[in-house]
Amino acid sequence: MYSILNRHQNKSGFKPLPVVIIGNGPSGICLSYLLSGYTPYFKRDSLHPHPILQRKLEEAPDVSILDQDLEYLSEGLEGRSHSPVALLFDTLLRPDTDFGGTAESVLTWWHETDRAIPHLVLGRNPPGGAWHSIEGSMITLSRGEWMGLPDLQFKDWLRQKRRGLRNNRATAEDIAQYYQHYVMKKGLQKNFRCGTVVTSVRKVSAESISNHMQKDLWKSDSLWNFNEEGTEVFQVDGFIKTVKGDKEPFSIYAENVVLATGTYDSPTWLGVKGENLSYVHHQLSALEEAVKNNSIGIMSDPVLIVGAGLTAADAILFAHHCNIPVIHVFRRRVSDPGLIFNQLPKMMYPEYHKVHQMMKEQSAACAGPYECYVSLPEHQVLSFGKDKKCIFQDKNGYQKAYKISMALVLTGSNPNLSFLPNNGIDLAMDSDQPVNSKRNPIDVDPFTYECTQEKGLYALGPLAGDNFVRFVQGGALAVASSLLKKASKNPP
Repeated sequence: MYSILNRHQNKSGFKPLPVVIIGNGPSGICLSYLLSGYTPYFKRDSLHPHPILQRKLEEAPDVSILDQDLEYLSEGLEGRSHSPVALLFDTLLRPDTDFGGTAESVLTWWHETDRAIPHLVLGRNPPGGAWHSIEGSMITLSRGEWMGLPDLQFKDWLRQKRRGLRNNRATAEDIAQYYQHYVMKKGLQKNFRCGTVVTSVRKVSAESISNHMQKDLWKSDSLWNFNEEGTEVFQVDGFIKTVKGDKEPFSIYAENVVLATGTYDSPTWLGVKGENLSYVHHQLSALEEAVKNNSIGIMSDPVLIVGAGLTAADAILFAHHCNIPVIHVFRRRVSDPGLIFNQLPKMMYPEYHKVHQMMKEQSAACAGPYECYVSLPEHQVLSFGKDKKCIFQDKNGYQKAYKISMALVLTGSNPNLSFLPNNGIDLAMDSDQPVNSKRNPIDVDPFTYECTQEKGLYALGPLAGDNFVRFVQGGALAVASSLLKKASKNPP
C-alpha cells in the first residue's frame, strides 16, 4: 500500500521531517491545509461587522494572517470558546454566524507553494478521524456550516450532492464524506497515511540516530531542516495495517509533533462492581447492533442508559424510535444549568429538547405521558449483577433494584495517549490527573498551542480543550503560524 523505505542514512544525510501530525480528524486536516502553502489574507474591500477587528485587519492588508500577531488580532473578541485564536479564526471565516448572519468570510486564500512545510498526517481511519466510526445517520450537534473547513463551504458541497441541511444540521456520514472530499479536492492526500497506528513518541538525541537504519513513511529528500546540530528530535514509532491485514512497523523522526487525536478513544467507566459483565456496554453502537440482530425489542426488559450528555440522549431517541423500554439514570438535577440540554436553543434542537422534557416529566416517582421511559435524576449505579439486576442509589441513600436487558454507560470518553511517556499526564494542566478534554486538557500556549512542558510538541482540538469543529481550526492556525516562524529562523 505504501512503499516503506528501508534506507541507511549517514550522519550528514540524516534529515528529520519538520512536522508529524498524529490524528487525521478535522484539526489534523485543517493544519495540513495550512502547512501545504494555503495562505489566508484579508480580502480587500470586505467589511467585518466587528469594527475594531476591521481596523486591525486594514493595518497590514498585504501581510498574511499567519504572519501577523495573533494575540493582537484576537484581543477583545468574545464568543463561545475560551481560546482567543479559535474565536479569531472562526470570526474571520464566519463573521456573524452567532447572530444568525450569513456574512461572507473576510479571508481570501492564496496557494504559496514555497511556504509549504513538509509534513505527514498519521491516522487509523480515512481522513475525518472519529467521524468514520460514528453511526452514519446521527445528526450533528453543530449547525452544518460550522462543520466546514477553510475555503470549501460545507453547504456548497452538500448542494453539489443535491441535498439540503435538515434543520440546518448534517448527518455524521455527510461530515465524514465531506472531510475525505476536502483532502482530495485540496490535494493534501500525499501527506496522509491512513491505517497507521502510533505506538510511541519520545525525544531522542539527533546524534544517536544519525547512523540508524530507519523504516520510513517519508520518502522525500527535502532541503528543509529546522534542526541545529546537537539538538533532540522526536522518534515516532508505530505500524501500518496493510491490505492483507499484516502490521508493518515504521519509525520516523520529526522536529515537531502535533497531537490531534481527539478524545473518542476510550469511553469512561463508572468503576462499579459487575461493569465488565457482557451485557454492560460503553458505546451506543452496542444498542444498534442488539436491535439489528433482534436480541432486544419491544417485549424486552428495559435498557439502562447511564449519563446525561448528548450520546445518552441519542441512545434514548434511538430506543424510543424502536419502542424499546428505557430506564435513564443520571447524577445531576434536571434543572442543573451545567446540563447540556439547558444550554441548547429549543428551536434548533427539537429532539434534544424532547429528551429533556422526558427527563423532567417522567421520573420514577410520578408516571408521565411517555410510555416505556423512566427517568431517575440524582441517582447513581452501585452495581451490576450476573442476573442482570442493577442496583441504584438516590441522593438520600435509598437503594432500588431493576431487572434490565442491557446497560449502556455513556458518560463521556477519554483520549488514549498511551503512546506518550506516562500517558501524557505530565503535559496536562493538572499533572496528577489523566488528560481530559473538559476537565483537564493539555497545557498549551494559547497563541501557539505548543505544550508548555515540552517544546516542539503541540496539541490541538479536544486535547487542548477545543471541543467543537468550528473552534479546533483556530488551534491549527496558531500551530501553523508558530511552525512558519520557526522555519523562517532556520532557512533551508
